[in-house]
Amino acid sequence: MDPALSRLLRQLPAVDELLRHPRLRLYVERLPRSWALATVRHFLDARRELWRSMTVADLPTRLDEDSWFMQLQQALDAAAQPSLRRVINATGVVIHTNLGRSPLAAVSLEQMLEVAAHYSNLEYDLARGTRGSRQDHLEGLLKELTGAAAALVVNNNAGAVMLALNTLARGREVIISRGQLVEIGGSFRLPEIMTVSGAILREVGTTNKTHLRDYENAITSETAALLKVHPSNFRIVGFTKEVALPEMVALARRYGLLALEDLGSGCLLDLSPYGLEKEPTVQGSLAAGLDLVLFSGDKLLGGPQAGFALGSAEVVARLRQNPLTRALRPDKLCLAAMEATLRLYLDEPQALAAIPCLRLLTRPLAEIERQARNLARTLKRRWGEKIRVAVRPSESRVGGGAMPGADLPSRALALQIPPLAPHELESRLRQTHPPVIARLEQGALLLDLRTIQPEEHPALLAAIGEVMEALAGEAVAAD
Repeated sequence: MDPALSRLLRQLPAVDELLRHPRLRLYVERLPRSWALATVRHFLDARRELWRSMTVADLPTRLDEDSWFMQLQQALDAAAQPSLRRVINATGVVIHTNLGRSPLAAVSLEQMLEVAAHYSNLEYDLARGTRGSRQDHLEGLLKELTGAAAALVVNNNAGAVMLALNTLARGREVIISRGQLVEIGGSFRLPEIMTVSGAILREVGTTNKTHLRDYENAITSETAALLKVHPSNFRIVGFTKEVALPEMVALARRYGLLALEDLGSGCLLDLSPYGLEKEPTVQGSLAAGLDLVLFSGDKLLGGPQAGFALGSAEVVARLRQNPLTRALRPDKLCLAAMEATLRLYLDEPQALAAIPCLRLLTRPLAEIERQARNLARTLKRRWGEKIRVAVRPSESRVGGGAMPGADLPSRALALQIPPLAPHELESRLRQTHPPVIARLEQGALLLDLRTIQPEEHPALLAAIGEVMEALAGEAVAAD
């Protein structure tokens, strides 16, 4: 072993010494001893491995204690944090798949906590005193809100699509427009789901144009259904043509086929009066006469993760009898939160005010700008010349596979904290408590105020304060 490496390795403290060290005591006490021990050992092993991989010329001459203890504190702090935790969404994407999609309404959280903390009538009929069905808790509400004859709830929309195709078209053909063979987040590809379900894909038309005759010419004795899929996260514009739902339904009826639609991000309210693009609603699709409409619960609807299959009583009954339905069933927490969310839709103004994603999507620009300017003033007052912040126009996104062409006017804080480069500041903000997820755009770090809820402003200011204090500590250590 090289003498320089040997000297450096001998400077490493023993594990027991580190666990008792005053600079680490508060961090160690937050963890079970076995976990703290494992974290420290892993940290030391990683440093030894790093040094062994370095050339002699690149090895540090001595252990930088301040930097080293700071890194170990960060490692212990990270070990004490749950893996899944809240973040502040400053990206401007309202329904952000990577950040958990739609936050839940307060009443949904309350109902979920009530059911989680106690026994419940999940599958118990209180009126009869006999076994009941978990599907009963939502079906009446869904029928009331949409006009559907029957409804089934599963754990996500991909599951609903697979269940529907496996039940209604296993071993038979399903006709779909080539321009609707979507791939959405997480590499979910519709053709692959169809393959797993046992249905046979029959694509028709071209990428940009599909006519009614394309569907009709593809119908054979092996055809089970016509399927329309919402494009979700992309849009084809220009020289285009697609078949309207009433035409597709009429064609299906003429040949004795089923007509199905995967709406993706289920929408129960027309949001176009609030300045958003017109999105197809569940009610509109059912009114067109479809046998089955499939959609998500955690996107535009604003509830927990779930998938819905709404339509005719006969078709939904067939889905209920499929053994896959049990494998895909939602749990009690999902049902509790979803019931509370759906009840809000019984009164449109109440839904818009109480469901976070709807509230964020319909926020007036003047309100967003006022909050951005208030935050900018607060930051300047607290940190003076140490921080640079400006309010600038921004474009938010709906997200969640809905309204892909819609730009929502917003306001963002363009934040600079010298000497950090924008990408360094972005990284630092991701390590705060709670983490702040910002957006890098044209060489600037932006905090989009559309997706930062007013009650999160104190936490955002505290997170920026964490970055400032860490920088000050590093400057002192360097001196």
